Amino acid sequence: MSFDLLSEPIRKFIRDKGWEQLRPIQNAAISKILGSDENFILASRTASGKTEAAFLPILSKLNFNDAGVQVLYISPLIALINDQLYRVEELCKNLDVTVTKWHGEANKTLKDRLIKQPTGIVLITPESLESMFVNKPFNVKQLFSNLKYVVIDEIHSFIGTDRGIQLKSILSRLQRVNSKSFSIVGLSATIGDYNEAKRFTGDESKTKVLLDRTAKEINALFRFFKNENEDLPLELLKDLYIETKDNKVLIFPNSRGRAEEVAVKLKKISDRVKGHPNYFSHHSSVDREVREYVEYFAKNNKRHNFCISCTSTLELGIDIGSVDEVVQIDATHSIASLIQRVGRSGRKDGERSNLFLYATNQWTLLQSIACWLLYKEGFIEPPEKNENPYDILVHQALSITKGHSGVLLTELIKQLKENSAFNLIEKTEIEEILQYLIEIDFLEKLQNEVIIGVEGEKVVNSLEFYSVFKTEENFKVINAGNKIGEIPFSPQITEDANILLSAKIWKIKFVDQKSKKIEVIPTKDGKKPMFFGGGMVVHQKIREKMFEILYSKTEYDFLDAPSIDEIEIMRKNFSIFNIKDLQNERPLIKNNSHLQLFSFSGTRINRTIQLLLNISGIKNTLDDNRSLFDIEGTKQELITKWNYISFPFTNIDHHISTLLENNPAILDFSKWGIYLPKKYRIKLIINKYFDIEGTKELISTTKLISN
Repeated sequence: MSFDLLSEPIRKFIRDKGWEQLRPIQNAAISKILGSDENFILASRTASGKTEAAFLPILSKLNFNDAGVQVLYISPLIALINDQLYRVEELCKNLDVTVTKWHGEANKTLKDRLIKQPTGIVLITPESLESMFVNKPFNVKQLFSNLKYVVIDEIHSFIGTDRGIQLKSILSRLQRVNSKSFSIVGLSATIGDYNEAKRFTGDESKTKVLLDRTAKEINALFRFFKNENEDLPLELLKDLYIETKDNKVLIFPNSRGRAEEVAVKLKKISDRVKGHPNYFSHHSSVDREVREYVEYFAKNNKRHNFCISCTSTLELGIDIGSVDEVVQIDATHSIASLIQRVGRSGRKDGERSNLFLYATNQWTLLQSIACWLLYKEGFIEPPEKNENPYDILVHQALSITKGHSGVLLTELIKQLKENSAFNLIEKTEIEEILQYLIEIDFLEKLQNEVIIGVEGEKVVNSLEFYSVFKTEENFKVINAGNKIGEIPFSPQITEDANILLSAKIWKIKFVDQKSKKIEVIPTKDGKKPMFFGGGMVVHQKIREKMFEILYSKTEYDFLDAPSIDEIEIMRKNFSIFNIKDLQNERPLIKNNSHLQLFSFSGTRINRTIQLLLNISGIKNTLDDNRSLFDIEGTKQELITKWNYISFPFTNIDHHISTLLENNPAILDFSKWGIYLPKKYRIKLIINKYFDIEGTKELISTTKLISN
């Protein structure tokens, strides 16, 4: 039995906790981790005890009297580190093991103590680890040269992202300073491609996946309230209030502005009918201390009901105790996101999860149904593959050079080439990129060595350097000396205008452009603030499922009557097309000299089709939410050009070069891409923004069926 394999202090911890038995993922992990030094990915649903599954065997196995930090726990969020600190400390209570959290907001005295006497377990974010490599390279060696385990929480949030490539690179750099290689344990509830997860560790052959397929029962109910204008319909808000007033609830709208609108309006309804006052908003623009209070209130409040209107800040595993219901307003952009959100409710053993989904237009309703059906089929989007992350290579080249206070150019090339994050980038490509960094004075060459150049210093010495993702330029919002949060500056930020923030309504009294501060006072009425979020990328499979639903006769028992009616209207509208082959036929509406083409394709394919239409001189606009192209011209003109539309592929680099010149903002998805030679900027756009191969296949097989 796996319990008997654990060390006595850990067995005592389990007995003290009164656990009757270990969870499936814990049983599997204990025997495997204790029995080998391989890497493991622990995959099981939310709240199934993955943190304990990793730490019970690791704490039993290691000798914490050995010199140096023994375990590094890496998390995507500072809030998750603060949360997990207590769990890990509790696990260590019968052991003499120091647990230290290390991030920008952590206690400096405890960090200094760790540097003087490296020991135990460290909890950290990738950005803080990057900062250590840049500013304290000697400490990195001293702290981590005897590291045995790296535990990566919510590993799916890194795989296939720029931040994940940065982390993969840092892990590769950590292996270099290590006396012998350490093992990696990744934890996740939503992995879409296990091979990609294994590759993430840097050694696919030495990585095993432990998978607990135990599914959670979910009650799902979909409701439809047609929205005619920008704000949510009052009927929806009233229904939402009645549905949630007697429960502990998380509501996920799809934007920060919408989250504020929901929190403020539900609280207004509650005040009017003498309901509970516990309505909060939780997102990246709400002040950290306010967010931490909301988390603390939710976790430690057994008696009072509450409602938190939040974004993805509460999607990952921050423990906020038991939640009765999860509400999603309009469709999530991914199934992975839906799974994470639903997993927040019914966290106690045997409890069902309750999901309410409110749709405000027919297309978000259709997308919600598609996501739900794909989730039931067990589909999760595979991560985006980015085998040539040239932009992150720029960042890591600067980081290594700065950390070494100068390095031989040949050594820098060698380190980048041997790094598992960049091993598919050719040596000649690395040389070209470094040469360009020398030309733009990001690096300076002194004989055989490179140091950070004058222009490079400005970038490397900024606090923004350690992250590979862009951050908004925000104004601090202050009331009577207390910070409420931060919001991006927009035309609506003027004196006497009202804004919503932190689930309250404020009147702007003064805007200080110089110090980027907004003074506010409480007021009674206001508009939701404008937040500029980037558009979400939707996977091809979701759009294909939406198309399938329109041509299916299936009735869904999770829909309310208005939802059923709305889907029937859509099915009727699309029945005018004689579609026989969902794989290869697409609907085309013709009105005189105007066409509407529904591609039912993923976001990246839609962008590519639009690029090709533009190159072919076909005037068009794209509504990606509906996969709809509005096209000027006749059907004959489009059909003629459709057959030739794929010819620009032969000269795609030239077309994207022109696009980049006319619209430099297309590269905004990459923080470091602007420091690449032009040819690599083009490659980056082709690899990450468009989907050339998918579009080629679609165009070569698609037949347009008109009304």
